[in-house]
Amino acid sequence: MQAQKFDNLALTPPMGWNSWNTFETDINEELVKGVADKFVELGLKDAGYEYIVLDDGWMTKERDENGDLVADPEKFPSGMKALVDYVHSKGLKFGLYNCAGGKTCAGYPGSRGHQYQDARLYASWGVDFLKYDWCDTDELNANESYLTMRDALYTAGRPVLFSICEWGDNDPWKWAKDVGHMWRITGDIINCWDCEVGHGSWSSSGIWKIIEMRKNEKIREVAGPGHWNDYDMMEVGNGMTDAEDRSHFAMWSMLTSPLMMGNDVRTMSKETLKTLTNKEVIAVNKDALGIPAFRFTNENNIEIWAKPLANNGWAIAYVNKNDTPVEIDFDWNKHPIGDDVSQHFMEVSKNTFKIRDLFAHKNLGTTKKNMKATIGVHDVLMVTLTKE
Repeated sequence: MQAQKFDNLALTPPMGWNSWNTFETDINEELVKGVADKFVELGLKDAGYEYIVLDDGWMTKERDENGDLVADPEKFPSGMKALVDYVHSKGLKFGLYNCAGGKTCAGYPGSRGHQYQDARLYASWGVDFLKYDWCDTDELNANESYLTMRDALYTAGRPVLFSICEWGDNDPWKWAKDVGHMWRITGDIINCWDCEVGHGSWSSSGIWKIIEMRKNEKIREVAGPGHWNDYDMMEVGNGMTDAEDRSHFAMWSMLTSPLMMGNDVRTMSKETLKTLTNKEVIAVNKDALGIPAFRFTNENNIEIWAKPLANNGWAIAYVNKNDTPVEIDFDWNKHPIGDDVSQHFMEVSKNTFKIRDLFAHKNLGTTKKNMKATIGVHDVLMVTLTKE
């Protein structure tokens, strides 16, 4: 049978947690078990989060005598199979990290030359998700490298969600649809609103830098069920304001990005939990059409993004990028919102829509009247429009 990527995975953007943003390589089995417990206890699982992904640093610095990867016995004394079983016992799924190059980004053994061997090992452990990075790759061809790992996973026989992480350097939106289930479109995120932090030869970008980076690329057209643009793990709960966290979460949902938490879910605030488990916002991310939002307008530093929804509905996000609160008075008749890519058009002159505020959880009337609201600093008004 010809190898392919696994079907019927990531039909909506994947949701879960990744260890890197908060813990980097300081990971261990107690952390993973604690996170899995909190998924259930705090209602994260009920909200749709299902993957717990260990990023770089889970293995020893050398392969064993058979060339197999070895889970670090100090960090994971029970072994990886037992840890995967624990996560599965909670009704959750487990993910691991590796890299297309000879070494991972943190200097551990990469998969180059061991793709099929590593895929068989992951299958034997019961792994459900592989994040595959792009360090130490020299002259490797990205498309071919990711195809090789895709084929290896398929040959190993256990369905694995394949997460491509080459930072958008090789235009993955042009080739990754049939290779992986999600692909990073930028370099690494960092927990700030609109900054860029240098690390020598590369840099990390804040929330709006990430959003802006690919705005001129044709990436909306290629996202959809089973294949998603990945705007990186979220920084919600990692030190920005609650308002910035809401805007961040709203935009990742609008853009149909995977919703992978990057905070310490064991110690997060009630407000962070409230944001991350907002089922009305998550429903926009998981809408059956799977069409990413587009920027409708940016007037007076208020960005308005629109996302077509199933049943001829819409989600609209108004983000205040100003350093002071703003008042909006939005006349639906003067703003003919439509999407040429998906051929969805609002046409408020012919249709009346009910308006729902997704963070306040209240109805705001209909599109027959102007919508008036105050939006705080770096905060968001996110609404859905449903035909009457």
